[in-house]
Amino acid sequence: MIEGIDVIRLLHVLGACVLIGTGAGIAFFMVMAHRTKDPASITHTAAIVVIADMLFTATAAIAQPITGVVLAFDLGWPLLEGWLAVSLGLYVFIGLFWLPVVWIQAKMRDEARQSAQTGRPLTPRYMRLYRIWFACGFPAFIAIIALLWLMIVRPVIAF
Repeated sequence: MIEGIDVIRLLHVLGACVLIGTGAGIAFFMVMAHRTKDPASITHTAAIVVIADMLFTATAAIAQPITGVVLAFDLGWPLLEGWLAVSLGLYVFIGLFWLPVVWIQAKMRDEARQSAQTGRPLTPRYMRLYRIWFACGFPAFIAIIALLWLMIVRPVIAF
């Protein structure tokens, strides 16, 4: 028999899969589009990426702390227990990189659209936004891998 907590656990794991899967997919498609240097291709890809980020990533990002807190309380884990506290800190850290990235993706889309409409190459502003976007991905990706590891292993971490 499936219990309510099993559904919450499933939703939590699915949310983690969506976060890392969508994040990796978005990064891959944006990098591949950027490599073409074709403003029309970048515009199309970035438009889809912005929608995917808002639809999938944002939904999972909202659900994760909710399902996580429900699980912690149900299992009797204090939120400030070592691995859980570090996980929450990493989650905030990841969010601090994700929020500007969503804005940057929209601006990259707009810059590429302007270049496509005018028949001009990508602007220096687009290139600067891309470098910032790319740089934000590394710490966030490493942090989400660490967060997944913490959730699976739940090591003893003493403060």
